[in-house]
Parts: sequence; structure tokens; C-alpha cells
Amino acid sequence: MDENPGDLATVAALIQDIRVGLLTTLDEQGRFHTRPVQTLQVEAAQALWFFTDWSTPKVSELERESRVSVGYADVSGNRFVAVSGSAQLLRDANKAKQLWSTEQLAYYPGGPGDARLALLRVQIEQAEYWLAPGHAAYVVAAARAVLTGKPAGVVGENRKIDYDLD
Repeated sequence: MDENPGDLATVAALIQDIRVGLLTTLDEQGRFHTRPVQTLQVEAAQALWFFTDWSTPKVSELERESRVSVGYADVSGNRFVAVSGSAQLLRDANKAKQLWSTEQLAYYPGGPGDARLALLRVQIEQAEYWLAPGHAAYVVAAARAVLTGKPAGVVGENRKIDYDLD
């Protein structure tokens, strides 16, 4: 795993703050299928937990191909995260109770024991984040590029973390 624990903590904090991500799976034809998901827990900066319904297309998609990506964007704060990893669908009443909140009743009226409730765990294999500064920093970078003739690299902070799963 990347040796900088600060990067791992940043990934976890960003995901916890943004909360809603876009989960991408592959459909039957191998096309990308993306939908919003609410992140219920970031486990030790290495796994993400979600609820899903056993009857959704993502279940059959994940049974065929467990590799997924989840993207997070806070446009107003110029903060972005992308993770990729492998997904696992589970039934675990204790974990469901741990992750449960009243707002989930809208989707699972039977509570954490609802028969339709599946736990989706994504083991993070790779993560990348971008922290972009405000508009003024881009104006300065543009001016510097014009004066020097060299395009700006990353404006802000960008880190990529590969997780060692051994």
C-alpha cells in the first residue's frame, strides 16, 4: 500500500464528507452502468459500504463482474475522488444494523432485516483524489503559462494511491 498515511486519511475524509458517489458497473453487454449510491461507511480507508436491493440490475452485473469504480465530486469545494476495486454482496444482519439510519426506511420499510436489503462492500484497490484551489489560482496559473509558454501541470493537489492487497 502507498506508504503515506496522510493520503489514505485524505481519501477517507473526502469520501465521508461527500458521501454520495457514482458507482459504475458493467452491464450484460459490457457497457458502463452508473448510478448514485450513498456511502454508509468508509472502513479503515480501505473499504466502502453501501446498501442496495437484491432485485436491482447491479446484483446480476456484480455477479458477472465484481470490478467497480466509485466517483465522488464536491464541485463547489473543488474536491474530487475516484476509487476502483472489487465489490462483494452480502447478507449480514449485524452489519446492516450498524450501518442503519432512519432515512433508509424510505427504501427498506422492513428495517435492517428487510429481505430486499443487500450489503455492498467495495474493497478499494486504487484511489485518486484532486484538491483544486479557487478561481484565483487558475488565473495565476494561466498568466504564468502565457508568460513562460509552458502549460500548467496540476493546479492544486493530486495523489494516486495503489493498495497492496497481499
